[in-house]
Amino acid sequence: MKKYIIILLNGFVCSLLIGLTACVEYLDRAPEAEISSQDAFINFTNFQGFTEELYCCIPDYTSRTWATDWNMADEVLHKDGGIWLNDLFDKGDFWGWTTSAWISWLDNGDGVKNAPDDARDKALWPNAWYAIRKANLGLENLEYLTDATQEEKDLIKGQLLFFRGWFHFELMCYWGGLPYIDKVLSSSDDLEMARLNYQETADRVAQDFREAADLLPVDWDNTAAGQLTSGKNQARITKVMALGYLGKNYLFAGSPLMNNESTGSKTYDVEYCKKAADAFTELLKLVDNGESWVKLVDFSEYNSLFYSDGGSTIPGYPEAIFQCPVYSSWFKGCPWGPSSIFIDGNIGGGYSSPNARYVENYGMANGLPITDPESGYNPLDPWTNRDPRFYTDITIDGDQVIKGSAPADKEQYRYANLSNNGHSRDNQKSGRTGYLLRKLTPMTANDIDGFPNNYMQLSYMRLPDVYLMYAEAVLQAYGSATSSNPGYISAEDAFNKVRTRSGAGAVAQKYVNDKTMFMNEIVRERAVELSFEGDFRFNDLRRWMLAGEKKYREKTAIDFDRGVDGKPINISERVIVTRPFENKHYWMPLKIDDVSLYRSFGQNPGW
Repeated sequence: MKKYIIILLNGFVCSLLIGLTACVEYLDRAPEAEISSQDAFINFTNFQGFTEELYCCIPDYTSRTWATDWNMADEVLHKDGGIWLNDLFDKGDFWGWTTSAWISWLDNGDGVKNAPDDARDKALWPNAWYAIRKANLGLENLEYLTDATQEEKDLIKGQLLFFRGWFHFELMCYWGGLPYIDKVLSSSDDLEMARLNYQETADRVAQDFREAADLLPVDWDNTAAGQLTSGKNQARITKVMALGYLGKNYLFAGSPLMNNESTGSKTYDVEYCKKAADAFTELLKLVDNGESWVKLVDFSEYNSLFYSDGGSTIPGYPEAIFQCPVYSSWFKGCPWGPSSIFIDGNIGGGYSSPNARYVENYGMANGLPITDPESGYNPLDPWTNRDPRFYTDITIDGDQVIKGSAPADKEQYRYANLSNNGHSRDNQKSGRTGYLLRKLTPMTANDIDGFPNNYMQLSYMRLPDVYLMYAEAVLQAYGSATSSNPGYISAEDAFNKVRTRSGAGAVAQKYVNDKTMFMNEIVRERAVELSFEGDFRFNDLRRWMLAGEKKYREKTAIDFDRGVDGKPINISERVIVTRPFENKHYWMPLKIDDVSLYRSFGQNPGW
């Protein structure tokens, strides 16, 4: 943890997070200084300063609103009458990503925001196209990097290639195959670039990620160039990051939705899955050999991956493979922050409650899903003997939600009352579904404890994500849970690294022996391990072509009264909303102005 920088209370600056004096040296020039267009690229210090801006183009999806609006699938319900992106999607309005831009991290309605103090205004759509152009500009000027060692040249080129690939990949996840922009376009260029299908675009992305992985180090601290900022290099692009996204890019390309978009087949593409498994194997061997600082944390430290709880380090280390830079702490210690529980009486926002149907993904302590007749699940006592992550992620009726002393008139709020008409159940705030969201929030995130020093930071990619993607890729490439990618562990073994870390039982043998049942466990495990953290679920359900199934479209509440022993009685599930879904919803619509730029670009089907 010593390697991570102290969270600054005010004015987070991207260059401070990355630890680059190069950025400062490059930008801190007198306005009257006369330099040629080539001076920015002549040496490593200058060129790295140019490259640094790409880090500041990465959107922090958690900062856009005071609701957990990055959960765009079936994870949460917002308050009754909510107006956030998730709410619009629940009405079938996928145009909401741009028509209601102020509540969408996908588009801010105000163009490119690429400065550190633009924290809440960064958006994927405008920033991605800007960053792709900047990466291409850097790549086209590599010849001017003459005052540099080969190591320094490799570091610059590797970062530029990674960012070009990464921003294309992020766009593809939501909008499908796109033109692959690999040169700097001028105003005189004829805009007739073909829109590639998903797999064709993924092949181009893979070339950039593969070359980036070959050029970049596992740890910048072990390079001569990285010694200047030794101990502050975790946020820099590395071989591990490039391999992680190389594998993810291939797995997505091989998934049913992307294969269907490219070839018309709604099955997995075996060859893409093999390529994914190869990339993940290369990454995981670096982890196994201790060459990278990335590793699984002990479950006792699980919540340190998501929030600071008063500490001085950025959450995520050492599991985070790829994180957004820290730009701002606008919700640190603030009741408006999206990480807040919001017990009864709190001011502010939050407005997020776990979907009761989604909570059913959390199985039993023995590792079995609650639907398994041998699991021991008792629907009359539903919160006993569950997966340990159930208790770290979900606040249930009777849980303590205030840590310190409370005034006499607030003492009743020390423990959650989520029963029918309970004080923690508020359709206009949280608790609407009979549950509160605990995973992203320390207990002290409430009015009475005063929201002290809480800071939430979520990762774009964590190591458990890679283990589960590896298990999926091997299963679909080689046909069984006991299969292995050549020279590495089985799908079952990779899956169990995640499951057993949490103290939940290893996957049962009957699920190992059946390919479909094991895949179902991967679907459920990803829902649990990666719950509420980002767009994992939204993209997973779509790429698996499961998003249209009713059980994933319904959002429910659990209604109950309290018995004399405090146990729930009169339990029933109530459907609050059913998300409309048609085939067109597998891909989001593209902006009308952008698809009208030239004839061959084309809108997504159905829009």
